[in-house]
Amino acid sequence: MPDEFDTVVFDLDGVVVDSFGVMREAFRIAYAEVVGDEPAPFEEYTRHLGRYFPDIMRIMGLPLEMEEPFVRESYRLADQVTVFDGVEELLAELNRRGVRLAVATGKAGSRARSLLDRLGILGRFDHVIGSDEVARPKPAPDIVLRALELLGEPAERAMMVGDAVTDLASARGAGVAAVAALWADIDEAVLLAAEPDVALRAPHELLALCPPVRSSEPVLEHSGSGTEGRGPR
Repeated sequence: MPDEFDTVVFDLDGVVVDSFGVMREAFRIAYAEVVGDEPAPFEEYTRHLGRYFPDIMRIMGLPLEMEEPFVRESYRLADQVTVFDGVEELLAELNRRGVRLAVATGKAGSRARSLLDRLGILGRFDHVIGSDEVARPKPAPDIVLRALELLGEPAERAMMVGDAVTDLASARGAGVAAVAALWADIDEAVLLAAEPDVALRAPHELLALCPPVRSSEPVLEHSGSGTEGRGPR
């Protein structure tokens, strides 16, 4: 693993944004609408986070019809999602240092970009890629490889920062450093057992791995379509 990096691919939920409460409520409502009134198996659902929602439904043996109310409620409750403390400052400093940034998320791309736009940080990222925009979602490496392709950057000086074992597996498959984010409410022991290359307990710790690499242009407003956040350099 290199000592310094100039490309960072972030997972979204549990790394950039704290969406756990919204996720729990959206899952509860979707389960009640489609399956029934018994308690929703949310704890089991959380063991598969990082994967694309339809894939989780297949793994859990739940109806794919849950996706529509889950997405609907996630949009309705989106104003309750917050950016983790320290992440906005981290992204601003990484932009200043010229580090290339992308998001590779288990969410659909349009939903991820909408959420980041609502939170005012979409423009911090060069690209935002959703699981519906690659052939094979995490834990396959496709989404990280797609991020590198769009960024035009090699894997050798890139990292994937995630809070789930699926993120680390996707990183390793793509040949980038697998970095565990431990600042969310997660099962830390499970993530550390997956032997990440680096484990970070606070967002600012990432800066030690990403020194200035080149001058960067001012962040531009998002144009509203595609995977792009920032404009071209």
